[in-house]
Amino acid sequence: MVNASAVASSKAKNAGGCRNLSKSQLGGVIFGCKNNTMKECLSKQLFGLPVQHFSYVKNIDSGLPLFLFNYTDRKLYGIYEAAGSGQMHINQYAWTSDGSFKTPYPAQVQIRVRLLCQPLLEIQFKPVIEDNYFTHSHFLFELDHVQAGKLISIFSSLAFASSSSPSRNFAKERSIFQGLLANDKREEKGYFQSQDFKDIFPYSSGLNGKLRPRDTSVHSNSNQQLEVLLDNQAELDEKDLIYTKLRELALQREFSGGITNVPSVEATTAIVPASINDAIIGQETFLEELPLEEQNVDCSCDSTGYPSVIAQLLQENEEFKSFKEEHIHNINNLKQELAYAKQEITELKYRIMMLESSNTVCTRADEIMINPTDDSHLMHELIFLTGGYDGVSWLSALDSYLPSFDVLKSLKPMNSVRAYASVAKLSGEFYVFGGGTGSLWYDTVESYNPADDEWTVCPCLKKKKGSLAGAALKDKIFAIGGGNGIECFSEVEMYDPQVGRWITTQSMLQKRFALAAAELNGALYAVGGYDGSNYLETAERFDPREHSWTKIGSMSTKRGCHSLVALSGKLYALGGYDGSTMVPSIEIYDPHLGTWMIGEPMNHSRGYSAAAVLKESIYVIGGVQSDEEIVDVVECYKEGQGWQMPNLRAIGKRCFSSAIVLEED
Repeated sequence: MVNASAVASSKAKNAGGCRNLSKSQLGGVIFGCKNNTMKECLSKQLFGLPVQHFSYVKNIDSGLPLFLFNYTDRKLYGIYEAAGSGQMHINQYAWTSDGSFKTPYPAQVQIRVRLLCQPLLEIQFKPVIEDNYFTHSHFLFELDHVQAGKLISIFSSLAFASSSSPSRNFAKERSIFQGLLANDKREEKGYFQSQDFKDIFPYSSGLNGKLRPRDTSVHSNSNQQLEVLLDNQAELDEKDLIYTKLRELALQREFSGGITNVPSVEATTAIVPASINDAIIGQETFLEELPLEEQNVDCSCDSTGYPSVIAQLLQENEEFKSFKEEHIHNINNLKQELAYAKQEITELKYRIMMLESSNTVCTRADEIMINPTDDSHLMHELIFLTGGYDGVSWLSALDSYLPSFDVLKSLKPMNSVRAYASVAKLSGEFYVFGGGTGSLWYDTVESYNPADDEWTVCPCLKKKKGSLAGAALKDKIFAIGGGNGIECFSEVEMYDPQVGRWITTQSMLQKRFALAAAELNGALYAVGGYDGSNYLETAERFDPREHSWTKIGSMSTKRGCHSLVALSGKLYALGGYDGSTMVPSIEIYDPHLGTWMIGEPMNHSRGYSAAAVLKESIYVIGGVQSDEEIVDVVECYKEGQGWQMPNLRAIGKRCFSSAIVLEED
C-alpha cells in the first residue's frame, strides 16, 4: 500500500524505519499510499505497511489517530482513526491485483473516518514532523502525542462542511440485526412482511442506535456514500480543487515574503512556521520545487540588511543540519541493530511454537528447518472463522486461529462478503452456504480446501436465505431453516456431493429463523430460533433411519441467534436472544435423559457469536451484546473447570461469523 521503493530505499534502511516509541508514547501513525492504491485503502477501510513496520503497528489500539500520506501528490490526508488493533495479515491479499500472491504490506490496521478534511501540503505538515525527516523527502511514520495533536488541529481547521461530507459512521448505520420483535403477532398464513423483518431485534439502525425505526435510506445510499467518501479523499471536486490551488498560491507568497512583490493573502488557513529558521527551511523547499526560471527573484538589500542575515542563517542552518543528520544516523544504526535483534527473537519464538505444537524434538539448533508460513501440522489445532462483521465492514475474510498461542492468520478470502451464513465440514473440506449482509441474501455456496488454500464455487441452494443452520450427517450436508426477509423457513435442503446438487428433504416441524443445529450420535438436532411470531424454546431431532423430525424436550429459555455445539455426548446451547435481551445462560441436553439442564453461564451475554469445540474445550468467539456492542472477548469452557476468559485478543471485534474445526474423525 505504501510506496515500496520509497520505504525500501537505502536511506530509509539506514534510518532504521522507526522511532521505537513505546505504546504510551505513540500518539498517531502515518501510513502511505499512491494514487493507484489510495482508493483500495479507503474502500476496504484498511491501511498497511511492510513487515518491518510491525514493530510499532502492533502498538496501535482502537481510536488512535491515523493519517494517510500520498507519495504521488505528496499530500497528507486525514483525519482517520484505528477501528481495531494493529495486526499482521488482516487481509492477506490486500493491494494485490488478483489475489494470486500475498500482500507486500502485511502490517495492517482497520480504519474509520474521524473527520473528513482537505489534505495538507508537505510545506504545511513538514514543520510539525520536522524531527521525523531523515532525508529531504523521507520521514518516519511514528508520531508522538504533540505531533499528532498539532496535525489534528491543522486538519480540523480544514474540515469539509457537514453538508458536503458523508457521515463518518455510515458503515455502522446499516441495519445488521435481522429479526422480529417478540410477541409481535403475524398473519396466520405463516409469513411476515418485509418491514416486519427489520425488527427481529430492537436494534434497528445498526450499532449506533437503540429502539429506533430502521432508516432504509441509509441502505439505499450506502454505496453512493462510499463513492462520495472515496472521491472526496482521492480527488477533490472542481470547487475544492480551485480553493486548494488558491491556498497553495497564498502559501507560496507567504513563505516567500520579502523576496517577492506579491502581497500575501490573509484569508489563507495555512500554518506559518513559528521561527525564522522554519520559515527559511520552508522557503528552501518551495524554491527547490519551483522551475528554474521562476527562481530569479529580487534579493537586493534594503535598509535592514535582511538578505545577508538570511544568507548567514542559511549557512548556519546547513551546518546544524549536517551535525543533526550525522547524530540521527548514529542513533538509527543502533535502532536498526535492535530492530533486527527483536525480529530474530520473534522468528525464534515462532519456530519454538511450531516445534512444540508438532512435538518435534531437535538436538541441534542448526537442524531446525521450518517454513513459518506452513502450519499444516497444526491443522487440527486451528479454528477457522468465516466472514461476519467487525463493526466497520462486512467481511469476506477467512482466518485460521490458533488459540493455544493467540495467533490469527489470514487465508484466501471467500468470493464475496458473507455474514449470517452457515458452515459444515465434509471430507476434509468445509462448505459455507447462504447468508448475506443483512439487506441482501444469498443462495451461493463455496467450499474451502485447506491443503491448497483454495475456494471452489459449488451448486447453489434452492432459495436465498440467511441466519440458517447447517451440519453434516452421513457424507451429506444439511441446510436447515433460515429466512429471506419475507419468510421464515422450516424447509431443509440436503447436498450430496455424489449427486452434485441440493435437494429438498423432510422439513422441520416448526419454522425456525436464527436457529442453531448440530449433529450428535448420528442424528441432527435443531434448537430454538424465531418462527415469525415468537422466539422458541422448542427443539427437534432428525433421525435419518426414520427420515423424519421428532419433537424433543424444550429448553427453559427461549433462544434465537445462539450457538449449539456437541461435547462429550451432550449438546450445549450457548447464549442468544430471548426476545428481550441477550443472555449469558447455558443449557445442556443429555440425549440419554431426554432433558435439558441448566449449565454454568458465560461471563458475557452475547448472541450471533461463533462457537467451536477444539480438544475437548468449547470456544465462544465474538458476538453482540444487548447494548449493541460487538464483543472482542473469547471465552473457553472445559468440563470440570467451567468458563475461563484467557487473554486472547488476536481476533478483535467480530460478529455474525461462523466457526469450524477440522479435527480428525
